[in-house]
Amino acid sequence: MLKENIQDLLSFMVVARERSFTRAAAQLGVSQSALSHAMRNLEARLGVRLLTRTTRNVSPTEAGEKLLVRLGPQIQQMEDELLSLHELRDKPAGNIRLTAGEHAMQAVLWPALRPFLQRYPDIHVEVIVDNGLTDIVDGRFDAGIRLGEQVAKDMIAVRIAPEMRMAVVASPDYLARSGTPDSPRELAHHRCINMRLPTRGGLYAWEFEQGSQALRVRVEGQLTLNTLPQRIDAARAGLGLAYVPEDTILDDVTSGKLVRVLAEWCPPFDGYYLYYPGRRQHTAAFALLIEALRLR
Repeated sequence: MLKENIQDLLSFMVVARERSFTRAAAQLGVSQSALSHAMRNLEARLGVRLLTRTTRNVSPTEAGEKLLVRLGPQIQQMEDELLSLHELRDKPAGNIRLTAGEHAMQAVLWPALRPFLQRYPDIHVEVIVDNGLTDIVDGRFDAGIRLGEQVAKDMIAVRIAPEMRMAVVASPDYLARSGTPDSPRELAHHRCINMRLPTRGGLYAWEFEQGSQALRVRVEGQLTLNTLPQRIDAARAGLGLAYVPEDTILDDVTSGKLVRVLAEWCPPFDGYYLYYPGRRQHTAAFALLIEALRLR
């Protein structure tokens, strides 16, 4: 009975976290019907309903939430202790789950991960690329990578990238047709390539600063995208002005494919940090990753 309950409780935690039998079954490597059957058996043995099921999703009941609060930290502690046994091996080993935004993955994390994984073949890394502000505790991530201003104060933060700048760019053809803006306020008269925020669903307001003056400008245009390479490509195609990280367009500016405008309104700001909860015990594998990413 104990063995059966433990397995089903672990499955329940995944279902409750994912709010989906389909996603949970994929993570657990079982069929959706088998997982649903196991949850019904667990509820029958405990004599209480743990999950509310609808045609669209699944969510914990009040009893299920209570069970999550009580069991979650204990299960996590057991997993941490089991992972710590890897430190006794001759080679560093273990599993690391990370979440990072698209640009952070491309500019900072991936260049460091390639040599890291080659050096430590027994360390397995999973990266979820997500431009939203993911809750790393709720998502059971070991760490996340975000801009310094986006990291919660109760997290341990390790700087992994220098200061960065944003850039407003357009093709020479677009500027010849529409003119060059001399201030952020003039963007109201231009076609701009918008980005939709994944967290609240709104459009991102372009941020500018010059001296003591700070502006947030909501722009309009024909095109809205949530992927960085496509926003840059749209600017190259003359579809409007794009607001992107400076490092992503340096080659295009040098070659003349893109022209930078409003540079004096885009000062440097804090770059990327690796952040993680201070209360969790991390493995030797995670400590090695921190050192591989740390800015020097």
